Amino acid sequence: MSAKQINTTIRSMTPVGGYLHMIVDAPGVAEVEPGHFAALAVGGPNGATLLRRAFSIHKSTLGETLEFIFAPHGLGTQWLATQRAGDVIDIIAPLGKPFILPKQPISCVIVAGGYGAAPMELLARELRARNCRVDVVLGAATQEKLFGVLDLKGVSDSLIVTTDDGTSGVRGRVTDVLADVITKNNSQAVYACGPMPMLQAVAQVSQENGAFSQCAVEESMACGIGVCMTCVLPIIGDDGVTRMARSCVDGPVFRGDRVRWDDVDTVPSDAFGAPQPGGH
Repeated sequence: MSAKQINTTIRSMTPVGGYLHMIVDAPGVAEVEPGHFAALAVGGPNGATLLRRAFSIHKSTLGETLEFIFAPHGLGTQWLATQRAGDVIDIIAPLGKPFILPKQPISCVIVAGGYGAAPMELLARELRARNCRVDVVLGAATQEKLFGVLDLKGVSDSLIVTTDDGTSGVRGRVTDVLADVITKNNSQAVYACGPMPMLQAVAQVSQENGAFSQCAVEESMACGIGVCMTCVLPIIGDDGVTRMARSCVDGPVFRGDRVRWDDVDTVPSDAFGAPQPGGH
């Protein structure tokens, strides 16, 4: 997989519930796998915003288009929300390591929070193509923040919706129903995308119920190519040693049981190469 930087034209910018759906031209961009992301320059060529913004790729048509789902929160996404069809943006794609797909048909659960559901329809289709059972749990704070309910329902064996305020589906969080889904369907793998606290909880519930989890982390990936080091987090290696991994090139997908969730945003003292007290 080779990422490509291009100046691309926006085809459309459409409101979808509480989010925006952007489609851009993607000539020459390599095939996208579930979990890949793109790094977009925001603020325009004369703007003061230097750092790129990372967006999960929702859908793609090889060499033709890329699609994204986002919410205008900070200055960068607020600027992006003002762009219209015909405007040009700078993009690098595809980036990162995608979800690892099973080689044999197994029972899988997809868990997503808010627009973390954006890359999961592509994942569900890939899993179904491998004859895997796919159960989906979608969560959000409120009904307006849900995304992809109907699309994911169409490519899954079952779908459960949770909302914090009870405006849709089960009142509560995704982890309130996850253990039951895993045990009921003898699920062996859990794939998750969403806010970091949700991912931590999903990884814990998965491990407690004998399922292998993969989590696409939400970290600030300013360059997308492993140079700036803004997206590091502590990951336990196969040898048991904790190393600071770059989410953009070593992830964004990590094994849930390998992320030291309580130490995210820190450099643990026992991590490889960590500064030691009294050191020089």
